[in-house]
Amino acid sequence: MANNNLHPSVEKFKVFVRENPKIIQEVRRGRKNWQELYEDWFLLGEEDPKWDEYRSAKNGETASVSSSKKTDWMSYVTNTVKNIDPNQMQEYIHHASQALAAIQGVITQFQGRGNAGIVKPGQQKPASPFVFKKD
Repeated sequence: MANNNLHPSVEKFKVFVRENPKIIQEVRRGRKNWQELYEDWFLLGEEDPKWDEYRSAKNGETASVSSSKKTDWMSYVTNTVKNIDPNQMQEYIHHASQALAAIQGVITQFQGRGNAGIVKPGQQKPASPFVFKKD
């Protein structure tokens, strides 16, 4: 058959999927696709906590798995926060702020209010952008 032409990592992934049939059910339900699952498997490995939900739990393992998921998740978050470079984060925030300002400028130009916030000398700023009439 055509299995001889597949990459060895694809063969390993197929074995992994056969051992965890809940993965097949997720794909058939349309919740996941094979490409996404393969990339996660390739990058994260078989022992990643992501795959715990697809493994069939053995006797008494369910309670310990849920508590270990919580601690694993917390340790993952704390390690991620520890590894954040503050200077790089500040740079990301600065670029995001600039991008938002540019988008905001484009939106005000398209709305025809390019000078909405600027009051020229001798002009009065309208009290409110909304016009309500009293009964």
